[in-house]
This record gives sequence, C-alpha cells and structure tokens, in this order.
Amino acid sequence: MTRPFSLAQCDVFGFDLDHTLCRYNLPESARLIYDSFACYLVTEKGYDKELLTVTPQSWDFCCKGLALDLEDGNFLKLSEDGTILRASHGTKSMTTEEILEIYGRREWKHFKTFSGMVSRAAKYYCYDNYFDLPGALLCARIVDCLDKHDRQTKYNFWKDVIAAIQHNYKTSAFKENCGTYFPEVKNDPAKYLQSCPESVKKWLRQLKNAGKVLLLITSSHSDYCRLLCEHILGNDFAELFDIVITNALKPGFFSHTPNQRPFRTLENDEEQEALPSLDKPGWYSQGNATHLYELLKKMTSKPEPKVVYFGDSMHSDIFPAHHYSNWETVFILEELRGDEVMMLVETESEPLEKKGKYEGHHPKASYSVSKQWGSFFVDSISGLESAEETLTNTWSYKCISAYSTIAIPSIEAIADLPLDYRFTRFSSNGLETAGYYPKPPRVLLSNGELVTTK
Repeated sequence: MTRPFSLAQCDVFGFDLDHTLCRYNLPESARLIYDSFACYLVTEKGYDKELLTVTPQSWDFCCKGLALDLEDGNFLKLSEDGTILRASHGTKSMTTEEILEIYGRREWKHFKTFSGMVSRAAKYYCYDNYFDLPGALLCARIVDCLDKHDRQTKYNFWKDVIAAIQHNYKTSAFKENCGTYFPEVKNDPAKYLQSCPESVKKWLRQLKNAGKVLLLITSSHSDYCRLLCEHILGNDFAELFDIVITNALKPGFFSHTPNQRPFRTLENDEEQEALPSLDKPGWYSQGNATHLYELLKKMTSKPEPKVVYFGDSMHSDIFPAHHYSNWETVFILEELRGDEVMMLVETESEPLEKKGKYEGHHPKASYSVSKQWGSFFVDSISGLESAEETLTNTWSYKCISAYSTIAIPSIEAIADLPLDYRFTRFSSNGLETAGYYPKPPRVLLSNGELVTTK
C-alpha cells in the first residue's frame, strides 16, 4: 500500500505565485498576453496585421500539454510513449494520414529530450501553463499567415516571438512601463486578477501559527510580485512568508548549482551583490534550492526538513522540485474544475487599433474541453483500423502521476481541510488516479471505474 500524504508532516510550505496563489481572470489575461506579443510582432517585426484580430472561436485552439515543432510549424499532442495522437499545422488540424506520412506510427523524434524536461531546446517548445497558451495560438496563426504568402519548408519566426516576450517581460519592463502587459495590469489589476479567497488567507495564517516555514518562490520580478500580492493578499502580505524569492528563473532555481545561480539582495527592486550563502529569512532575488535548503535546516533545527511545493507548471515547478530537490509537490491543475479546460469565450472581436476595445467588452469564461485537441488526460490512438476505440494516456497525464504527490484544482479546494488530512498520493505501483483531490477527472472513469488504457 502507498503511504498516505499529510501536510501536517511537512515542515516547510513553498508556493509559486502566478496561477497558484494568485489566480487570474483567464479570458482577460489571455487576451492581454496575446495582444502584447501580437502588437510587438506587427509594429516592430512587420508581421501581418491579421494577427491583431482574434475571433471568439480561435481560443478553442488553446490546450495545455502541446508541443510546437518549431522548424515544421506543427503542434503535437503526445501519448505517454511519445506517439503523436493529434497534430495541427498552424491552426489547421492534420488528418491521420498526414500525421502518419510525416511522423509515422512511432515515437516523435524529439521525445526523449522533451520528456526529460530539457529546459531549453532549439527544436521545440512545450506549452504547459496559462501564461504560455496565448502564445500557442499566436504561433499557430503566424504559421497560417506565413503559409498564405508561401508555404515554408522550415520556419524561422521563433526568434521574433522570443524578442516579443523579452520586450514585454524583461525585468525592467514593469518599472519602465514598457510593452503592453505591465502597463495594463498596473492600470486595472482587478480586471486581470482574482482576489484570494478568505479561506486561503486563513489557511496561510494557520500554517504560520502551526510553526510551519512559508516560502514564496516566483519567477516574476519583485515589483510585479509586490503588486500581485498587495492586490490579492493585502498590504501586509509579507508577514505571511518567512522567505520571498523573486526572479527565481525556474526551473534553473532547482537544477543549477549555487555558483551558477547565487542569491542576490534587493534594494528598491534592483538586484545587488551575489551572496556566498543564505543566512537569514528575508526577500531575495534569483538563487538556488541548495542554499535555500541549508537555511531551512537552520530555521527548522532539523537535518532533513520536509518541504512541500505548490505550483501550476509541470516544467518549471513540479518536475524540477521533485526531480532535483526531492520535495513533495502539489500540482495546481485547473482542468480538475469540472474536468474541463478553461476556454475563452468573447462577446465580440475587434482589431487592436480600435480605440476603447475593452469598453463594454467582457469575455466570459466557460469550462469546456478543446474541441480541436480533446481531453488533456486521455485520447484515442490515431491510425488504428480496429473498430473498437483504443484509449491511451497522454504524456501530460503520465507526468502528473510521475512527478506530483497530489493534484488539486486550486489551493482553495484544500484550505478547509484539517492539516492532518490524509491524502492518497500518486504511486507508480498503485492506481494512477489516486492522487487527484477531491476526485479523479471524470474522463478517466466509466461508471465509477477506471477506464482501461493501453
């Protein structure tokens, strides 16, 4: 039997910020992210103005777990063994015959490095969180636009997408009011951010009162982190956390050695000198899990304090915290909210140049699975001639059970539980659905029983 998991046994609680402690209004934030990149590409890089207008139906393309084959302009949904289940060229779905012609019925050629969570690769990109997804739609539409003029054999737009990201999200952008993203959020944070539920705030205080060490580890820069936390938690948010680490540059925070990524102090949100070690609680920038763990030993007076980390990105949070630091991991998976992927439904579509584009324009969020990509968790195997549908687990589903201790739809889902509540953890030798709380995804069950997959 797999041993149960109890938060009461953990000495240290670490939290990612974006889409974990801080929840976004997804339709508004997704459109803003898309706009910020599209504006830059059109105005600075000369891309087609068609990118500036998005139809309500376009958002159905967004689905977590997709891989973008950068040279080919193809998006891929992968099974747990690397077989391609579905694919699109740009936004256009590929037929089973087209998939078999290009890739064959075999493991995708980049799957070994991809499944090893290699953080940087020149050949592909994985879309695994809600900050990423608008970029997936944009890249797919870039492929569509390029093909309109002349079908490419190899695509070379990725460098421009990286430039758009750097323009909007560089560490000085918030202070300089640079780009589209930060000025909009600063101007109207309530439009993009959900307030943190009182139950979660109460739970954080209970953890502190129970003697737990609380960490906030975010790749966001300190000035943006402060805006988010003050808005969702209140001006006294810093009192909730013993250590705040911003610009953590995950997953490198976990994978890099101390000399590759030392901690730095902050002064007026500017990074200062590198620290040879971490000696006391406080607010820091960059850093590494090794030096952090040495400090946690001192703070807890334990030779091996038990750490649990909450995050929404498999690539940046869950895999590296599990793989490099051997921490317990709680995966925040919004797909568990009614078993459905958050989709973005807009009342109308307008070009970005049009003034007042946000006036009277309130996208609504509804929960539904992407029609184009299907379930996040399972799918049928394409190209099989058997009349009986054969289901297989997706690569995303395999990662959840392999690297997460448990998976929950939100922190709010567990905030009212007693701290010593005994969760059933994921286990390689047990039922793969056991680690989902409050219940497994419905798509994995049939009449209350686990669906058999191959």
